[in-house]
Amino acid sequence: MSEATTNAPAAHSDATVTTGSSFGGATPSRRAHITLRVLQILLAVLFAVPSAIPKLIGHASAAESFDKIGFGDWFMYLIGGLELAGAVALLIPVLSGVSALALSALMAGAFVTQIVVFDGEYAASPLIVMVPLLAIAWGRRHHNAELVALVRRPA
Repeated sequence: MSEATTNAPAAHSDATVTTGSSFGGATPSRRAHITLRVLQILLAVLFAVPSAIPKLIGHASAAESFDKIGFGDWFMYLIGGLELAGAVALLIPVLSGVSALALSALMAGAFVTQIVVFDGEYAASPLIVMVPLLAIAWGRRHHNAELVALVRRPA
């Protein structure tokens, strides 16, 4: 019985050390940091290659979708540019949190567009992509203070 009593506090303290600072603390734990970094890379590739590039080169499938929306080609190029900029910014540590938040806002717009224009055919897709984006925004929120300090720094 004394072994169980002695081991219980040690096991509890180990659990506190490994999980104590994952997403709740000022900076994520090593495991959370690696997970977020992998998500950032995967989402950057997702936003750059199959999403932004077809819009930026004016691929027929992208042009057809944006014609149905009714804003014209300029809007397709704008969204493609925002997606590409967001993908690049996801890979820059100081911009990753803000970029994930901005891309989440873009996905909220995509969700509304899917519901209103396309009758909800692929409405779940932007929401599914938004979940890891919001996790990145939350996990990288400590970079926001660094970004503000860089912007406010005198030249």
